[in-house]
Amino acid sequence: MSNGLHSFSLNSAQRSTLTALVRTVLPHLFVDSTDRNGLVTLVENRLRIAPPHVTDDIAKAINFFGSRAGGLLVTGRPHRFAALSSATQSRIYQAWSVSALPVARTVHQALRRLILTTWYATDEGQAELGVHPPLHTRSPAVAWEGPLLSDLASNVDVVARATSRAEVPRSKPPRAIPGAVNTADSLSGDVVLTADVVVIGSGAGGAVAAARFAEAGREVVILEEGEYLRAVDFTELERDMVPRLYAEQGMRATVDASVSILQGRAVGGGTTVNWMLMLRPLDHVLEEWTRTFHLHDFGGADLLPHLDRVGGEVHAGVPPEEALSPSNLAIFRGAHALRWHARAEMINARGCIRAGTCSLGCRYDAKQGGLLTYLPRAFSAGARLYSSASVERIEIVERRVRGQTPPRKRVHATVRDPLTRAPKARLIVDAPIVVLAAGAVGTPVILQRSGLGGGGVGRYLRLHPTTGVMGRYPEETYPVAGIPQTAVCDEFVRRDQHGYGFWIECPGLLPAIASAALQGCGAEHRALMNQLRHTVPFIVLVRDGSGIEASLGSVDLGRDGRVRIRHRLSSADRENLQEGIQAAARLHLAAGASEVVSLHTPIVRTSTESGLRAIRNASVAPNRVALFSAHVNGTCRLGVKPATSGCSPTGERHGVRGLYVMDGSLLPTAPGVNPQWTIMAMASLLATRAIG
Repeated sequence: MSNGLHSFSLNSAQRSTLTALVRTVLPHLFVDSTDRNGLVTLVENRLRIAPPHVTDDIAKAINFFGSRAGGLLVTGRPHRFAALSSATQSRIYQAWSVSALPVARTVHQALRRLILTTWYATDEGQAELGVHPPLHTRSPAVAWEGPLLSDLASNVDVVARATSRAEVPRSKPPRAIPGAVNTADSLSGDVVLTADVVVIGSGAGGAVAAARFAEAGREVVILEEGEYLRAVDFTELERDMVPRLYAEQGMRATVDASVSILQGRAVGGGTTVNWMLMLRPLDHVLEEWTRTFHLHDFGGADLLPHLDRVGGEVHAGVPPEEALSPSNLAIFRGAHALRWHARAEMINARGCIRAGTCSLGCRYDAKQGGLLTYLPRAFSAGARLYSSASVERIEIVERRVRGQTPPRKRVHATVRDPLTRAPKARLIVDAPIVVLAAGAVGTPVILQRSGLGGGGVGRYLRLHPTTGVMGRYPEETYPVAGIPQTAVCDEFVRRDQHGYGFWIECPGLLPAIASAALQGCGAEHRALMNQLRHTVPFIVLVRDGSGIEASLGSVDLGRDGRVRIRHRLSSADRENLQEGIQAAARLHLAAGASEVVSLHTPIVRTSTESGLRAIRNASVAPNRVALFSAHVNGTCRLGVKPATSGCSPTGERHGVRGLYVMDGSLLPTAPGVNPQWTIMAMASLLATRAIG
């Protein structure tokens, strides 16, 4: 465990290799071999403040790439990369991207993403693309950004109409009470507390659970690893917000770097950084959970009232048609031409001004995530939040207790300085009830550290593996602005024999994340980035786990203390992914795109229907197509069998009364929809039952 900023600096050989790599990836930034923007130094500075294990891995990648052994392995000649000509460096670097050796592809992608995201998060990099400064510093520049004439969720019957359920009364939640929030600056030394309930994590599950328990009269303490940030803190700049808002500063990935994992790491968790899409769980998925996992208490009669309740509390509503961005309209236009099913969907917002920077936190207090809804309610009912508090383990103090009272537990946490990660205080909280809501990576790791792993803990990871297909349009689409997701094409959500498939959405496209997603480097990559203002990004989300009950992915705590995330696709998943990529490309062409660009390595492009076969048949092997996920689920799933699940149908860890899990790790399978609404409703249901 790090005790603060780690000591890191490149030695001369590493710096020479990194300089050569930067010049290969972004050659236009060099004039007469001079790094005129100081990008090498920016990358080094980024590594200095990155999580130590990330820095270590990158340093090893640089060493491997720059060594004689690395050159011999790939080229057959023992030459150091930095000593080669620019043309040879470019040829070798590209060869690593399609190497038959998985480790070579992993190293290539890790270094490429680091360099590109560092540059395109700078003011200079974004200005090069014609990206406008943050909206709060200027007037709207395109028709699909800026305030709406009417609040998109102003009518109390919007949710009722969209869900065909009874109306849900709404009231404006109270704002956060500053005295209820304890930051690292306010603590020092050892702090020992008692409570009725400790909630670990403040995202979709934790925030709802905290509000339910607190409003039922329980004394609640909330522990959150991330910072407590408010509207004024959200600068709308990737370089500022990604390191503060995302796990591992946005660099979390599977061990082979084949899937980038975007998880919120701030008060409000994923609800602070997501794109606000509210999708109800699919009926056939709930039926599958009931049939396969014997979860009879999660059918319509039990879960649906909580879906309605949550929908009202977060002000879910369908934006008016005039609020839609070109990206969302392209889905409707293409689906109409192809006669595919597409629908408008709800988002959790009030007074949205369509800035497009939802993934960097909402500067305008419009996003109705945990930060502005459930946590203020919990504070008003007496709950206390400790931010920047990393939970290390849960100790079961009493093993047996007579009666209905669960055994007492002790939660051990360290409060750290948000910037340096230096320890500020030791925090111990005693309580009979502990709610783990640290996410599908954090929850199994805390259980494993606590000696409470085994069985299904850490297994059955599901990610909704996601890739993108970019459409180039003759007209300006400026995907940096606008409401990111209001349209869904679900024509193929049940395309295979197992009832699994894919669906298509349209996210926002900020420059740094776009640079990592688009494959290649050098002139080809720059040309693609320079078309950003005419790009529409479709994403294909696959419901993984089709046709297989075995564990496809895992989250494990190694002996060295490092967290290792692994994931693979089944053969049916690969089929769905390839079909999804082709479908998204076809949807673009039907919507009027002049060209379609895949995220394969090498890139596949087409402007005609006949070219779609090449996109369909391109490899989706690890690091041969860009994959990412913001839906991390399943590592402590509900079930009746301890050997294959983490929690009983009550949400309690098998064999440990009063230790609940209420986050995405509970989901028995990949849900097949963006999981925010499902997680919130499940937490509401389980917390209500636990209260009694």
